Amino acid sequence: MSLVTLVGEPWADYGLVDSGHGRKLERYGRYRFIRPEPQAMWAPASPDWSAHGEFVPGADEDGGGRWRFDQQVPVEGWPLKWNDVRFTAQNTPFRHLGFFPDMAPVWDWMRGKLAGTDAAADPPECLNLFGYTGVGTLALAAAGARMVHVDASKKSVEQARANAALSGMADKPVRWLVEDATKFTAREVRRERRYDGILLDPPKFGRGPTGETWKLEEGLPGLIADCRRLLDERSRFLFLTVYAVRMSALAIGELVAQTFADLPGTVECGELGVREEARGLVLPTAIFARWSR
Repeated sequence: MSLVTLVGEPWADYGLVDSGHGRKLERYGRYRFIRPEPQAMWAPASPDWSAHGEFVPGADEDGGGRWRFDQQVPVEGWPLKWNDVRFTAQNTPFRHLGFFPDMAPVWDWMRGKLAGTDAAADPPECLNLFGYTGVGTLALAAAGARMVHVDASKKSVEQARANAALSGMADKPVRWLVEDATKFTAREVRRERRYDGILLDPPKFGRGPTGETWKLEEGLPGLIADCRRLLDERSRFLFLTVYAVRMSALAIGELVAQTFADLPGTVECGELGVREEARGLVLPTAIFARWSR
């Protein structure tokens, strides 16, 4: 098992402008925002940041806080684009803006793993668990994959469908499901389904649509085991990302390596990061583990 760093580079509609002193300055299209970033322990490149708004965290280290705006920002959001996917960015109560820009190299990697398949004659089928607002789903759908998108939040799935329409992909073969990810995956195992690729981005803690409780440390091993049962020697990938937990990339890498020991392929783990525009340094954002054939 090897260690890898995946770095998100700036693109036209997104960039990490500067970072330091526990904060980061980012551009989302024409708007700039400041958000807390504990890992930015260094000094910023510039002491003077101009932004449309800033997320001010609450006293609770596990969440809370509010947006403070110095300039007008569209309440209903504004369109952004990544390659052939369009989606709406919006200031959410959870400090992020409706998508995770550090996932851009993951979207590229997954699309690369599907390259060479005859999408017209035999389209690959992929599963996106905890799919949120669907940018990853649409990135794969645009590459010819048939998609199953699962999220426990009805609001998130509605936004994902809206992003599909915004991208001109409303007619793509995507099943949009408001489901508990673990229960759905277990049912797919019982149905003896298989997939060519699986993307999962589980939260630290969450609740399903009927009150199911998800705790990452408790639920992840069983979920990975079920994901393994949905893949076979013809499958292409599994990609797991983990945010905001006191956990090592080596830990989740070993979990995937042991679970996938009977399948040919490669297991890698490491960190996701975003390259700062001011100086080119890499700000770490998450850990990941992946299997690929």
